[in-house]
Amino acid sequence: MQCYSTLSPFPCVQCGLCCQRVNRSSETHFLDRGDGTCKHYDATSKGCSIYEDRPDICRVDLQFNRNYAHFYTWDEFIELNLVVCRELIAEEAQSSKRHLTKN
Repeated sequence: MQCYSTLSPFPCVQCGLCCQRVNRSSETHFLDRGDGTCKHYDATSKGCSIYEDRPDICRVDLQFNRNYAHFYTWDEFIELNLVVCRELIAEEAQSSKRHLTKN
């Protein structure tokens, strides 16, 4: 198994959208503060208030090595995650667009 500290960093754009959708996965549901958003999400910084001590499920490199390294390369795993990122960004853009047209 490859040591996760040698992997290139995950290219997160820090939009915070995955942290605002923790209710969508059984793996992250325990983080839901009741509205789908992670209880550790800081809306001002769009980051994690406990980043250094965040749960293992929030550590992309660790999840790769524990659960996905035998299925994908790191680059393939990143691309699969980026697909989800792009979907969340597009969904948010559509939601914002609908909100603007209502007002």
